[in-house]
Amino acid sequence: MKEPGVDRPTAIYALLTIDRRHRIKVYTGRSIHPDKWVKAEQRAQVRGKGNELNGLLNDALNDMEKQLLLTHAESLATGTLPTAAALREAAAPERPDEPAPVPMGGLFWQRYEEWVSYTRAAGTVRTAQAHATAGRHLREFSEAQGYAIDFETLTPTVGDRWAAYLLNVAVLTDNTINKHLGRLKSFMKWAAKRGYTNNAALTQVTWARREPDVMALSAAELAALEVLPLAVGSRLEKARAWFLLACYSGLRYSDLVSIKPQHLRPATATLPAHLRLTAKKTRAVVNVPLSARALEIVTRLLAGELATVKNGPITNPVLNRFLKELGKLAGIDSPIEVIRYRGGIADVTTAPKYERLTVHTARRTFVTLNLGKGMSAEFVMKLTGHTSYKSFQRYVNLTPQRVAEEFARFHEMPERGE
Repeated sequence: MKEPGVDRPTAIYALLTIDRRHRIKVYTGRSIHPDKWVKAEQRAQVRGKGNELNGLLNDALNDMEKQLLLTHAESLATGTLPTAAALREAAAPERPDEPAPVPMGGLFWQRYEEWVSYTRAAGTVRTAQAHATAGRHLREFSEAQGYAIDFETLTPTVGDRWAAYLLNVAVLTDNTINKHLGRLKSFMKWAAKRGYTNNAALTQVTWARREPDVMALSAAELAALEVLPLAVGSRLEKARAWFLLACYSGLRYSDLVSIKPQHLRPATATLPAHLRLTAKKTRAVVNVPLSARALEIVTRLLAGELATVKNGPITNPVLNRFLKELGKLAGIDSPIEVIRYRGGIADVTTAPKYERLTVHTARRTFVTLNLGKGMSAEFVMKLTGHTSYKSFQRYVNLTPQRVAEEFARFHEMPERGE
């Protein structure tokens, strides 16, 4: 427990000790009163009046422990230590049929867990995880401030104080604070539709969102990654295949790992081979034509050749870690500025490009390179499944080189040296 001596519910965390030297703390998103915690067993009491629901909590903790150990084993198999980010993702429940434990703390938290479970059951697992993270921050704020969170106590003042807590204590960026406020507002709207509350006060609370620069690979950088010599079947070669498929198709990670044989449509006299599937995030049906390279990777994927040690798709955190290794080996090391805004103040750092490489970079690369080839925005949106131009526009990476090239297409430019 985070604070075993307090007289109120406190957060539960998992502590993983590796080789007696490395200790990583992972918060579970659950909390409990210390009086209901059995220290010797490191589990909640299940006997006695008032403990009827603690069995669900213990089941969730047992599942988290298994996932953490699996992630640890997977990392060791690749010769690396698990990162805190990988362990946090592993601790998040991912099975849509898993019963959601009801936390201590009143009707509000029961309804919040119901909302997270509802989102998870709808198939948007990562969105459910983000909702659970926002709830964890709200619980920690409640504990730190000694303020009881309930439907009727969520006033604009409390919303402002929570935003200030996220900025100054949790040290989150403006964009993340904006997203967490949006998640809490979405929950209140969801609860209102079901008659749980009529409190709409949080609509008055806002936090400025500042879009970061979008990072994408150039055509030359993508080519350098494609020709990088790697042993077939090695962990880095498999990671590259997943990333390249995302670059060639524009699919999100959640859709990549969901590809099944029924999604692959063979070529016909009028149509090329393509994937037809429903995007996990937007529920939009997308048809993605496959180039020869993309089709080769999809064939390997369906044959199980890109599976990891757990005989399944590589996890997002592990893939991101491998991509940084690949980027470094491929020489994708041009310096880039990383700008994070906190309270409207820019925090600017510079890092080699490979350090910022993630699987989502592939989706941005797909958009940027295809627009650069002359595809219309409407056509690219159709391929990526974007439903609004506003959200799509964030993926357009207008680099200085791209701006100069586009300008030169329409204007005569003097020769260099003139």
